Amino acid sequence: MIRAAIVGLGWWGQNLVNSVRGSGAIRFTTAHTRNRANAAGFCAEAGLRWVDSLDAVLNDNDIDAVVFATPHTQHPEQVIRAADAGKHVFVEKPFSLSLADASRARQAADTAGTVLAVGFNRRFHPSMHLLRQAVISGRLGTLVTISAEQTALHGITMAPDAWRVSATEAPAGAMTAIGVHLVDGMIDLFGPIRQVYAEVARRAAPLADDTTDVLLRFDNGASGHIFCSTAAAPHYRMAVYGTKGFAEVLGHQMTLFRLVPAADGGVHGAGEAEVTETAGFNMLNAELEAFAASIAAKRPFPTPLDQIVHGVAVFEAVAASAARGAPVTVG
Repeated sequence: MIRAAIVGLGWWGQNLVNSVRGSGAIRFTTAHTRNRANAAGFCAEAGLRWVDSLDAVLNDNDIDAVVFATPHTQHPEQVIRAADAGKHVFVEKPFSLSLADASRARQAADTAGTVLAVGFNRRFHPSMHLLRQAVISGRLGTLVTISAEQTALHGITMAPDAWRVSATEAPAGAMTAIGVHLVDGMIDLFGPIRQVYAEVARRAAPLADDTTDVLLRFDNGASGHIFCSTAAAPHYRMAVYGTKGFAEVLGHQMTLFRLVPAADGGVHGAGEAEVTETAGFNMLNAELEAFAASIAAKRPFPTPLDQIVHGVAVFEAVAASAARGAPVTVG
């Protein structure tokens, strides 16, 4: 059983703790958050011991791993401190807002020999596994383009003092909240991204930019498009188009996978759709139990760190493109 501490107990930190209640692989024992009063009730109900500093977490020999659900700009230094203390680290996305900081944090974990995981939970859903297999197997033929959409409404209701309102913590519109998930999925399926062209807008949220569109070009020559918004009715779609077929994952909970082959001998027709539904899958539980399994087996987390760091480079290029109003080559 991996004994973990949660640092940051906002709504997402609480979701992470709740996702593994009753797990036989990982258990949260300790919590640290900036405001004890706000966390007291949840800590009591969840059986968490609250401590008043990150140092108290890092100096506790009874804690094997630290899970960070904290403001984005804090991630690199927190990862470095935890790795230097010999703790395994799970950090929520985005890993970092800059490639330089991401590289420093990764190096700290590599030097310490600790497991480093980043919370791209959608990789673990069975529907994404089916889409990945459709791409890898060649069933879709030559890959032509990938299109991804993810939307939510929390941008409309954020309070003025919420840290996610800050352009420092959440640049490029909906990218940190949502878009980085889509970038990660695209890297997983299509490989490295060569160039991006991004536009950011404010459609309905009163305090921050809420909508981002990105055109992408991959190293393999394929194109891509991302649409993400924190001010549009909730939805998710990841779709891949190839010369032999089309496949997509649909729904905010990724419940539906659909593959439609091209019709034999026809340039306009389509074959019979193959549909798989997976309801009720707990992506947070899956990623945290995978983290625990990696620690126990002394092996890297399933999501490759090379892809994570490349995703940060893509994010940095998206932010630069939105600011310049021009395409940017990924560093």
